[in-house]
Amino acid sequence: MHVLLDATAIPADRGGVGRYVDELVPELQRTGVRLTVIAQPRDRELFEQMITDGQVVVVAGIARRPLRLAWEQVGLPALIRRLRPDVVHSPHYTMPLLTRRPVVVTLHDATFFTTPDAHLPSKAKFFRTWIRLASRRASGLITPSKATRDEVVRLVGADPAKFMVAYHGVDHARFYPVDQAEQARVRRTLDLPPAAASDGRAEGRYIGFLGTLEPRKNVPALIRGWIAACADLPDPPALVLAGGKGWDLAIDDAAAEVPPNLRLLRPGYLPLADLPGFLAGAQVLAYPSRGEGFGLPVLEAMACGACVLTTGELSLPEVGGDAVAYCDTSPESIAAGLRTLLADEERRRALAAAAIDRAAEFTWAAAAANHLVAYHAALAASARPARG
Repeated sequence: MHVLLDATAIPADRGGVGRYVDELVPELQRTGVRLTVIAQPRDRELFEQMITDGQVVVVAGIARRPLRLAWEQVGLPALIRRLRPDVVHSPHYTMPLLTRRPVVVTLHDATFFTTPDAHLPSKAKFFRTWIRLASRRASGLITPSKATRDEVVRLVGADPAKFMVAYHGVDHARFYPVDQAEQARVRRTLDLPPAAASDGRAEGRYIGFLGTLEPRKNVPALIRGWIAACADLPDPPALVLAGGKGWDLAIDDAAAEVPPNLRLLRPGYLPLADLPGFLAGAQVLAYPSRGEGFGLPVLEAMACGACVLTTGELSLPEVGGDAVAYCDTSPESIAAGLRTLLADEERRRALAAAAIDRAAEFTWAAAAANHLVAYHAALAASARPARG
């Protein structure tokens, strides 16, 4: 099967969508798919290293979103006519509308409908429009969780038969319980001072968070929950908010409430190589999101043997199962969850061990296999004559 994968929407900072495509491409190659990857110039070398059967086609001059979207509707259909793939995969909500080839679209989450206040208004409107369009026009739809599939079906009336649930995987060669020396190395890059650790982890204590600092991640509530849980402790853990700078202006207000005896760090976007040490070194990895399409930081933390505290919203229980601790989205519930875990070393160890076992069930090979099923289903659906 020849699949054209449009990777031009991938952001330069390799957030969730970029990580998804980067991990998926080599695994699709292993299934025997012949891939044509359409990429922006900055990604040429990366994808050329991955492609063993196929090609990389570079499109310049579309770095700005309006230009990319215009090209998607004009330039991409022309490219599809020339290359004649069996299936087109659009991995980030939008799709070319003027093509007769079957198109499969990945819909990563439905929070643009369920929690619109967690997104910029223009962004929420844009993605709601495209979720509706893709649900009607695409030959196949991929979601990373059952929760996302069910929400899209409920909210826009999408045909359930179009969907394939393909859970994200985790790169187990990268994300695993690294040793204390690696944890200490990452801790030094974060300027965390050494301190004794009763739970056997590398020197120092901190509660970690990983993700873009956007309203959906509920970071102000996490800061306030951490303050409530830790301000009176004799040796309080720092709170480290790792991830790209988002648009949650309420974070600064919450940060202003941090008392002098607590330390809040915002190191920004961490290099991929530092993530295992950061996740494994956290006393607790806190991820109190208001809703996720999947929750990749939770899975990667689990693979690293972290004790994870997250919420039961949308897809997160599908990822965490019984191997993580849960709270709700309020500062009070986050504080209670942190207090319980920080006071119970045995519970933290038990969750960490269970998390490693559960994370082993999620692989990018399985994700690629489900994508291949979706491609074949879309191809078969497009070959059937339309009714009426």
